[in-house]
Amino acid sequence: MRLALPQWAGTLAVKAAVFITVMCCALAALLGVLVHVSVTNQTVGQARDLALSRLEEATAAFETGDTLGRHASVDPPGLPESLRELALAGDRGTMVAEHRGRPTMWAAGPADGDRALAVEVDYSQSARTIEGLDQAILWSSGLAIGATLLVGAVAVTRVTRRLHATAQVARRISGGDLDARVDDPRTKEPARPQDEVAAVASALDSMAASLQGKLLAEQRFTADVAHELRTPLTGLHAAAELLPAGRPTELVRDRVAALRTLTEDLLEISRLDTGRERVELDTEPLGALTERVVRGSGTDTEVVVVRDARVETDRRRLERVLGNLVANAHSHGRGPVSLTVDGPVVTVRDHGGGFPEYLVAHGPQRFRTEGGSKGHGLGLTIAVGQAEVLGARLVFSNAADGGAVATLTLR
Repeated sequence: MRLALPQWAGTLAVKAAVFITVMCCALAALLGVLVHVSVTNQTVGQARDLALSRLEEATAAFETGDTLGRHASVDPPGLPESLRELALAGDRGTMVAEHRGRPTMWAAGPADGDRALAVEVDYSQSARTIEGLDQAILWSSGLAIGATLLVGAVAVTRVTRRLHATAQVARRISGGDLDARVDDPRTKEPARPQDEVAAVASALDSMAASLQGKLLAEQRFTADVAHELRTPLTGLHAAAELLPAGRPTELVRDRVAALRTLTEDLLEISRLDTGRERVELDTEPLGALTERVVRGSGTDTEVVVVRDARVETDRRRLERVLGNLVANAHSHGRGPVSLTVDGPVVTVRDHGGGFPEYLVAHGPQRFRTEGGSKGHGLGLTIAVGQAEVLGARLVFSNAADGGAVATLTLR
């Protein structure tokens, strides 16, 4: 079973802090051990040399029958047993042990027969020196780790702040704000050293500028084409009206009408793309407005008013949105089609095969249809665009028991 970590544990700042802490602790422990071992060996070596030199002096005095020094004696009671056995075996050695409540460096060697000659050297000062050194190592390591963490946190926070700003701009761009830019100061000064974050910011700004340019060019092309088509289509429509009655004339008029509708839709989309549309607000009763939309559509659509509401909106744009939703339900779905008003929420539902998966996930796309359905995919695109102008939210989903559901939530 995997342990679920909190979300903050995956951030770059936390990972950097953990890495810096672990490395600082490891480095401090390594240096502390090296210094401790080096100083301890030096201190113990000096005490051992002093004890052995005094043992030699005591041995010489013992052999000549002179009086032993104050710290030398034969078989002293505090001599460690292991060192006594070493001396009785004919060897010399040293050992640190507690004696009379304080650390003592012992040096012992053979005396005569089954006795040991021993010298004791006070090791208290050396032990305090080593203990003080260990404390100094701990304090200095703690201060070094704290200072390193502080400096590292400041440096990492600056980097992560810039990364968060870049990610926020990327999200704004994906949401449709093509004017968003990171504008990292480092990218504007060629003489200044460039780091990886500045490179990412520069690449994102370049991508956004290129994408914006291409979209603007596409929008201008669509608007220009639609405008250029209006004049010949007007003439073609007038000429079609002069044709004699008959089946060929009906077909021509039908295709001319479809082409005029497509042109008007393209012009409306191009206006929506500019983002300069302005609403003319007025207070409207939602129930009466939806009934008027259904009557104008000439379709068999059931209107259900669960809870009526008066909303402040642009009547023309709202009628356009609801009209397109109702027309789409009848064109691409199956009956019965219902339009339900529940406060500021309007739902249009049919009982057909439902919306395609791409449309539910990403919204309608121009000139994309599936399943052999007729149309250009512009009706729902216009509905979404007009809903955004109104400040409303339009969501597409599929009912559990079948059918497409479009839900418009007004402010």
